[in-house]
Amino acid sequence: MISPKQAQLIQFLRWELAIPASSIAMALRHPEQDSGQLPMILWQYGLITIEQLDRIFDWLERFGSILETRPTMYPHPDSLGSSAEEAVHLSASLVA
Repeated sequence: MISPKQAQLIQFLRWELAIPASSIAMALRHPEQDSGQLPMILWQYGLITIEQLDRIFDWLERFGSILETRPTMYPHPDSLGSSAEEAVHLSASLVA
């Protein structure tokens, strides 16, 4: 099951970095993924560049604590330049 924090990360990966759903799905099936290593797994398997990995870490640093305390599916207002009322829905399926 995907946690709200992980869902937000997946949303960032899909929308902002254009990571294919198949790449994310493969990384989610990896045994080490349970310990929150999704970005590193994607990088280790060559599914993202080092620049993308850096952007993911920047995003996690900026929004990770917000997501831990606020497990709703709303974007941070600074991230999209829009109001907090805009709900962001992540499809249960990672297939685009």
